[in-house]
Amino acid sequence: MALLSKLKAKLSKTRQGILGRLQKTLSVRSGIDEELLEEVEELLISSDVGIDTTLAIIDGVRKRVKVEKIDKPDVIQALLCEEMKSLLNGNHERSDFFSIDRKPYVIMVVGVNGTGKTTTIGKLAAKFTDNGKKVLISASDTFRAAAAEQLEIWAKRSGSHIVQHQEGADPAAVAFDTVNAALARNTDVVIIDTAGRLHTKINLMNELVKVNRVLGRQVPDAPHETLLILDATTGQNARRQVEEFGRALNLTGIVLTKLDGTAKGGVVIGIANDYKVPIKFIGVGEQLDDLMLFDADSFVDAIFAS
Repeated sequence: MALLSKLKAKLSKTRQGILGRLQKTLSVRSGIDEELLEEVEELLISSDVGIDTTLAIIDGVRKRVKVEKIDKPDVIQALLCEEMKSLLNGNHERSDFFSIDRKPYVIMVVGVNGTGKTTTIGKLAAKFTDNGKKVLISASDTFRAAAAEQLEIWAKRSGSHIVQHQEGADPAAVAFDTVNAALARNTDVVIIDTAGRLHTKINLMNELVKVNRVLGRQVPDAPHETLLILDATTGQNARRQVEEFGRALNLTGIVLTKLDGTAKGGVVIGIANDYKVPIKFIGVGEQLDDLMLFDADSFVDAIFAS
């Protein structure tokens, strides 16, 4: 209950945007017809749930209404909740992200500048150290001014260590040295920061592929996780970033940040369903415990549960 209460509070803008509008729509209806379902469909699309995902959800609701002979509009809310949970749970396997099975466990973190990448790395490092793991951070975003300095602050806060080169150095070389240091120090977890200069997409993707290749040469199957950090407030643009990075890298998970600052948190549902890349974490604030492991049931309940 504590988790649900916190999520409700943190997702209040999305909750108001979706649930508030839905209840207003349903309150003036006496029955369920195609016009009502089309209104609900439009509501979900405008909340950035995505066209294909919305159509799948509404189709599921339509079938339930017909088969179960449902005619009360207020039941639509519960049906939407169930359909969304079914879609999300069908695409995600629950696991404990922090229970690692190899050493060093290498996590590559990618995403464009401004998505909260550095902060997410710091929070992940802190959670690993809280679990008794030795963490080494690679400052492989050598192009953005102050990126290494920000990571250094997080490393100190989280009790981690950091490897950094001078500004403008080869990102893959920093990653290489970090993994070598991790092997020498018997480090449990390596977190690799990377550049995120969207205006030079081709060069950026080439750099990321190079870093990815270097990691794989040093440690079998590395990186073991490749996390894409997305800013939920960017809506449809976040979806394009999944496509861009997904073409270059084998993404194993997504972290959606800044969900507390947007009314379009429905983008989580659409991205999870359309791209089949697991949502690993959601960011709902600046505090350390505001980076939360994603749980589909809790997320949907936070939006739809009364």
